[in-house]
Amino acid sequence: MLPQLGALSVAPFRAVVEMVSGDSRIFSGESVRLKCSVPDVRSSWSHLWFRGSEQLPQRGQHLILWEMKVQESGKYYCKGVRDSHVGDVITLQSLPLEINVDGGWLILQVPPEPSLVSDTLKVMCRARGTPPLHEVILYKDAVEVMRQNGLNPYFYLTNLTHEEQGVYSCRASWDTDRRTHSVISADASVQILDVLSLPVLEIVADSDLIPANKMKLICHLQYNARAPAPPINYYFYKNDIRLGIATSENHDLVRRTPGQYSCKAKVPVLGISRWSEVKSFEQAKGPGIMLHSDLRPRNSRPFAPSISSPQTSRPPADEPTEVQPSLHQSTETPTFTEPTEVSSIQTSSPAPKPSQPAPNTLQSTVQSLSQTPAPVDIFEELSDETSAESDVSWSSGGSAESDDIPLDSPDASLW
Repeated sequence: MLPQLGALSVAPFRAVVEMVSGDSRIFSGESVRLKCSVPDVRSSWSHLWFRGSEQLPQRGQHLILWEMKVQESGKYYCKGVRDSHVGDVITLQSLPLEINVDGGWLILQVPPEPSLVSDTLKVMCRARGTPPLHEVILYKDAVEVMRQNGLNPYFYLTNLTHEEQGVYSCRASWDTDRRTHSVISADASVQILDVLSLPVLEIVADSDLIPANKMKLICHLQYNARAPAPPINYYFYKNDIRLGIATSENHDLVRRTPGQYSCKAKVPVLGISRWSEVKSFEQAKGPGIMLHSDLRPRNSRPFAPSISSPQTSRPPADEPTEVQPSLHQSTETPTFTEPTEVSSIQTSSPAPKPSQPAPNTLQSTVQSLSQTPAPVDIFEELSDETSAESDVSWSSGGSAESDDIPLDSPDASLW
């Protein structure tokens, strides 16, 4: 049980559990050593250990699991705890470290963490007692993918793609006491992630924290680069025209106007960039005429100029474009259709054991965007017109090549 020396408070950081010796997949009778760390060097911490929801009797920074049994398989966690003048302080629970104990004769050892696209995956087909192997076969989704003769139990999958994700197993053969043994391992899952996931744009317009004439664009994504991860830059677009310059923040506050919005995430060091899908925003309500203290009529211009359909093979261009139709010209936004993409894996001979392969198909996505022309603002301050024109030229004085320089732009330069 947790110490009951006073009121319990939670520290604003998480403990970290790591494997010092052993492996996440071991044979019964083998041992594993774990270590718990607390990211706070200013205080002295005690350490609590858990398997699932059960607290273990062991205390201390290191947890040694001697000669493990199959029933001791599970997810292991740790927490840090210390005394303070107001009571006990406990950290957030660490992320789990899963240990699988196998009672058989063969194990396929794969990395416990997901692999990344373009990485090299190393797996090992390990036999209990390390006998001299004759032949080793690697299977993916119950289909043979690699075969090798000799004592080498390692397989290397280079330049990974999403097609290599799946359930793997291996078969090994060896001789003992003039008898040939051929054993197949249990399944092991391999997960392949993109360094950058596909961004998802969120438009927040109805919030008490946002001014009435503004809205917030948020570019959500998952960044899976290995530590130390290089910096990532974010770009926001309206009708294929970039709003401001690169920023290290994944959000931006822009002028609340109808249009087709999107965002881009880019890692210049790795040469990787991903685009979100286009998202439409329309004015919910309100008159099309805005009055100012200094009324100056000017040439009317729709809020969202008509744009040509972008090529489906690549995202919108970085260079700004501007079309100024007449007052009576239709500004209907064309319909975009995303292509269907299906990935498949060619396989060879079947495995010598039954399995249930899970085909990997990508559902096709068809997106249709439409927009009703917004009312025209025919009166506006001359200073606003000058500011808007300056925004179209990006106000940074640079060209499209300047998007590699991550600078945060103030609100005054935003659309």
